[in-house]
Amino acid sequence: MGKKTKTTGSRHGLQVVTLCISTTMVLVLLGLVVFTVLTARNLSSYVKENLTVTVVLGDDMTQQERGAAYNRLRVRPYVYQITYISKEQAKKENSEELGSDPTDFVGFNPFPATFEIQLTAEYANSDSVLQVKKELLSIPKISEVNYPEDLMDKVNSNLSKISLILLILAVLLTIVSFSLISNSVRLSVYSRRFLIHTMKLVGASWSFIRRPFLRRAIGVGVVAALLAIAILGGAVYGLYVLEPTLLTIIGWEELTITAAAVLLFGIVITAFCAYLAVNRFLKMTAGELYKI
Repeated sequence: MGKKTKTTGSRHGLQVVTLCISTTMVLVLLGLVVFTVLTARNLSSYVKENLTVTVVLGDDMTQQERGAAYNRLRVRPYVYQITYISKEQAKKENSEELGSDPTDFVGFNPFPATFEIQLTAEYANSDSVLQVKKELLSIPKISEVNYPEDLMDKVNSNLSKISLILLILAVLLTIVSFSLISNSVRLSVYSRRFLIHTMKLVGASWSFIRRPFLRRAIGVGVVAALLAIAILGGAVYGLYVLEPTLLTIIGWEELTITAAAVLLFGIVITAFCAYLAVNRFLKMTAGELYKI
């Protein structure tokens, strides 16, 4: 009798471990989806904010007028960052790229002074940039405004497609993950279906019978979530070691939301699946339990 009890306990423990491992793998998958969606938003903003609008200043613009224009622009809502490039600095940079000094051929510095403006992400689209360009040209002694229109349209188009693909992928993986966890929990409850029936026969209420199964499911969900968070954290740290610049698109906010989402998924999905599985066996008669 003792040997049989020990064997049953070992089998039950193995089922719990198997459920925990399978749930951890699914939660890692869900965590990756949440993390990818969050970082995709940051990546979109990062790419857009690195699209540059070049404002060409007139040669007759005085230092006072340039300072006034700079102060006016740097507080505008569409300006993420503004940099002043003097004629001398522009000549130096272009001379290094060309490998020769253009003034040796033309006799003067042909490069104008400019403001290099990086737009905020919400303004980095064709319609908004046209309004920005109109405002910039209204400033006295600004002669020209240039921006990569084709590149901007292409970037926005590609980012929209990527966002749609990620959204569809997130929905599909959530459905698949729920199905996998549901099957694992159902198998775990299946092995104790006769115990459920016995408790029902002695007059135990459905809520009383469900309670230990729900507690165990929530415990498994919490442990699996913590393991999944540790795995995802290790993966992010590994990426950081390989490429430290990833911190520009990965912040503590994204990591915290991902960890919270994984923990919430772990608790809610396992508890809900256990609730459905126990209810299914509670509704069955003894004859039906033998047939499944």
